[in-house]
Amino acid sequence: MLARGARHSRDHPGFASRAARDDVWAPALTPQEAEIAALASEGLSHPEIGARLFITRRTVRYALRKVVAKLGITRRFTNRSPLRDPLRYPSAPPTGVLMIRNVVLVHGAWADGSGWRAVHDLLTADGYSVSVVQHPTVSLADDAAITRRVLDQQDGPTVLVGHSYGGAVITEAGTHEKVAALVYVAAFAPDQGESVNTLIADPPPGAPTPPILPPVDGFLLLDREKFPAAFAADLPADDARFLADSQLPWGLEAVGGPITEPAWRSTPSWYLVAGDDHMIPPVAQRAMSERIGATVTEVASSHAVYVSHPESVVALVRAAAGA
Repeated sequence: MLARGARHSRDHPGFASRAARDDVWAPALTPQEAEIAALASEGLSHPEIGARLFITRRTVRYALRKVVAKLGITRRFTNRSPLRDPLRYPSAPPTGVLMIRNVVLVHGAWADGSGWRAVHDLLTADGYSVSVVQHPTVSLADDAAITRRVLDQQDGPTVLVGHSYGGAVITEAGTHEKVAALVYVAAFAPDQGESVNTLIADPPPGAPTPPILPPVDGFLLLDREKFPAAFAADLPADDARFLADSQLPWGLEAVGGPITEPAWRSTPSWYLVAGDDHMIPPVAQRAMSERIGATVTEVASSHAVYVSHPESVVALVRAAAGA
């Protein structure tokens, strides 16, 4: 097996000569993993590889994840990736090869996409192409479908970012073939069959209770007077009040929508913990980030961390994009 971070070369004893295929991979890989890796490096999408080898797309993603782990590759195989042959440079791509430049931002409950403005501006100034999803938070299925349509419009591998309930949305929609990395920002990260309801059913002892009002016509809102302290305690008072007054109602079908196939099981993940969060307890965030195997950063912030600490969010997105 090659040492972690070692480059492949035709002089390396672990590198076989070309046979029937253009590329033959190191013996650390199983035959199936080698075949899948070779097809991925040619630019085939996950469905195309699955059709070629008569296997499921999930099997393709799982195999590529194992390839990345075995060979110490810092880039993920993605559809039409500009990294044409990632196994040739596991520690860093050659000069002139682009990193991931597309970012899709997904808002959470009781807010809309305008809250991403500062994050958007910092990322676009840094050369990223940024799209902000405007989903209605009526149902998880619809929100995931809307997010997938935005992902369809991306021209290459993409970092998918979700805040709060947006974490459930990216967990469901992040199996899209263009998603190369997931970034959870003080967000829910459910497993298969779980919903946000599942994750909030048994709060940690001593955790503050979010000021959620009883549902009206199938939608939830937060108490306006208690909103600033619970959601946005580190924002200027006027900004927190505006967020309270402009809440987007959260549908019960979104709260209770179950995950069908969690994207974090096959896609590298990063997590930003908001250490002073009174909506999703920090201890719960740490537990979710550990369960999904995420790379974790923590900042002392309210739940509105994407507004109050946009630079921390951007730093994590850059890390996920390989910058």
